Amino acid sequence: SVSDALLGRLGALSTQSLIDGLWTLGWPTSHIAGARPLFPEQRKLVGRAVTLRFVPQRPDIAADKPKGELSPEYVAFEQCGPMDCLVASAVGPWESIGGDIKFLRLAQLQCAGVVTDGSVRDTDELLHYSFPVFSHSTTPRQGPHAHQPWEAGGVISCGGVAVRPGDAVVGDQDGVVVIAEAVAGKVAAIAEGRERVEEVVKEALQNERGSPGKYYPFVTGKITPKSALGQLLIRHGVTPENCNQFEGSGDW
Repeated sequence: SVSDALLGRLGALSTQSLIDGLWTLGWPTSHIAGARPLFPEQRKLVGRAVTLRFVPQRPDIAADKPKGELSPEYVAFEQCGPMDCLVASAVGPWESIGGDIKFLRLAQLQCAGVVTDGSVRDTDELLHYSFPVFSHSTTPRQGPHAHQPWEAGGVISCGGVAVRPGDAVVGDQDGVVVIAEAVAGKVAAIAEGRERVEEVVKEALQNERGSPGKYYPFVTGKITPKSALGQLLIRHGVTPENCNQFEGSGDW
């Protein structure tokens, strides 16, 4: 799984920059569609994925599912600490994966957060818990009428994205992005380079009060030193020698 140090680097970046890094590498879609912040004021989510898969309700499967503390959701909960987040795949966007009583345990464990392509309940109570929640929506309905937890710790599909246990997960006000360990280091380096360029561009536009089109948008690894953006960056000490956004400077 992604190391603590690398997770910290990824968590310091915006989801937009992370998506740009993944796009540059040609990585498949990594934005969990439909998982939106439950509360506008909630903190950023940064953690390693602990996965939980729900399946449609069926009486014989419900009968065979482990009971009590051995039920898959509780097994997954116990794996969640301050550097881990629960990522749960629901069978539909309006189906609940849990609420107040169940998620109390995640609060006790200081879980990094909850992500689902389904819904959650008991919103007023979740507001008082210490972790961020990203879900399609909220619902007053219980989940068992439609689905049941079946597997903890497997590869799941959540919001159209394959999520593997240990993947880095970052969520902010724009949504949730999943970064695989296999590319996490390169994604961090690309995203850090992009944010450095964007800081220079924004400062210039604030001072010049002109059209963004003079410098923006730009393509990672395609900035040329003779372009208007290239010249701006060089004047600010950002050069092909110390920035991977210039043409020929990337190592991916």
